Amino acid sequence: MVEAMDFDYPHPGFHFMVIFELFPQFPNDIRFQEVTGLTVSTEFEAWPEGGENRFVHQLPKGLQFSELVLKRGKFLGSGILHWARKAVESFEFKPTNLMISLLNEEHLPIYNWYVVNAVPKRLEISGINAMNNEILVETLALNYQYFKYYDPASLALDAAAGLSASVGISL
Repeated sequence: MVEAMDFDYPHPGFHFMVIFELFPQFPNDIRFQEVTGLTVSTEFEAWPEGGENRFVHQLPKGLQFSELVLKRGKFLGSGILHWARKAVESFEFKPTNLMISLLNEEHLPIYNWYVVNAVPKRLEISGINAMNNEILVETLALNYQYFKYYDPASLALDAAAGLSASVGISL
């Protein structure tokens, strides 16, 4: 039985998957140990007030998206690694979209971030050391144009705003 979503507690961030719109892909291509860089910030431009020297207006100029960093254990056979290697070794860049989904205990997405036109920026392999018994980790840094955020509450609010605008109600 599927229960209603619990809005009383924040969701843990350890159960997620990353799906690239690439072919071929292998089963391990959705598994990552860490995703960072889903950050957007607004650039502002200073605009002095005419005749008023006490303050300067800060006008929004544009959005900046940080680099997206994906980390995982090193696997044999990876469509994502093949895509990234073609970019860094042959300078063949093929932008692709990807979806990062936070999953619930039933492995269903509850929050989604859709990343648009990502390209590899950096590919890094963790240090190899005979004195440590550690997993070899590959890090893939991506540049992208923007991301869209989707969750059930936001979709419901967007739908309600659309309906209210069509009948002239302000939310």
